[in-house]
Amino acid sequence: MPSGLRLGALLASSLVVQAVVFLARPASTYAAIAVDVPAAALGAIGAAFALAPLLLAVPLGSVADRVGEGTLQLVGGVVLVGACLVLLGAPAGPGTLVGGNALLGAGHLACVVGQQTHVAHQFEPSRLDAAFGYYTFAASLGQALGPLLIAGVGGAALTPDTDRIFAAAALLALPLVLLAPVLGLRRRPSGGGPAAGGGGGLGGLLRMPGLTRALATSAVVIAAIDLTLVYLPALGAERGLGAGTVGAMLTVRAVFSMLSRVGLGRLTGRFGRGPVLLTSIVASAGGLALLAAPLPVPAMFVVLAVVGLGLGVGQPLTMSWLTRRAPAAQRAQAVTLRLAGNRVGQVVVPSVLGAAAVGGASVALLAVALLLAALLPVLRGQDLD
Repeated sequence: MPSGLRLGALLASSLVVQAVVFLARPASTYAAIAVDVPAAALGAIGAAFALAPLLLAVPLGSVADRVGEGTLQLVGGVVLVGACLVLLGAPAGPGTLVGGNALLGAGHLACVVGQQTHVAHQFEPSRLDAAFGYYTFAASLGQALGPLLIAGVGGAALTPDTDRIFAAAALLALPLVLLAPVLGLRRRPSGGGPAAGGGGGLGGLLRMPGLTRALATSAVVIAAIDLTLVYLPALGAERGLGAGTVGAMLTVRAVFSMLSRVGLGRLTGRFGRGPVLLTSIVASAGGLALLAAPLPVPAMFVVLAVVGLGLGVGQPLTMSWLTRRAPAAQRAQAVTLRLAGNRVGQVVVPSVLGAAAVGGASVALLAVALLLAALLPVLRGQDLD
């Protein structure tokens, strides 16, 4: 069990990483707009951030298992600071913005892999649900705080001062370099349980019972969160709801996702990880299906609160599920497999469900609900504990 100082450093690190990324990425878009970067190039800038995790995730897991998660977080913090300085100091243009965002993605990946592996190694199996719950709560808080800093730092103009934003992001990332030694630069592998074995390579890891199901569940839940963010505004437009109302609905979903993670350890301790995860999938799928119906606005807020609770549980529980299944010597690889699988899900699932969007946002949300419901037979009968 980590000390209070280490736990505080971990949560602070999680919050800061997400705040930096959610501050710098929107600023990159504003910087591109300011220099008249073509709309087609905006997609390349966004894709550059995701490309690094896809290419680096699996090899980085092997590196983390060898050098330790603290060292990886130290490197990630340095890369994040460097990415912000590249975006600040180089002449604005498509090449600079693509390169800066690729570095941003690489630094973010290294930090997140280090953080999640730290949780996997430092917490007892009985504490993993609570630990990952608090960890993802801190990450969600950082994702909320980052965009709030844009107006405060960059000003209230239509196009904010991106140099000031990138400078602020670089300063905000500096504590990551200082926090890494607090977390410990050497990995201390934990033993015990089914995860105590070793080796087998990536193929052996994928053949472990339940691991591919955990990866699939994580990818679908992440894709469902992304698709909700995409199609809820479209649904609002179809029903004549203002942007402020839709924004409030998205905030409700996000807040209830955060709240679901605070008491997660007590919840799974009482009812078991499997029943809690299954219930969260049912709640998410049922809520999204209800949104497809012509509900009054107050009812939509209630339904989105339920959806938020359900979707918020999926991420930390799949993290702890994977951690308990993976051998101690390959936990970082399991973490990176999950992150890579999430990225693939974020690309493949929207592409597959794109045809449903032809019928409107309601049909698309119903398709997302059906996709979540398809997880139920995959999860039923699985020993998640």
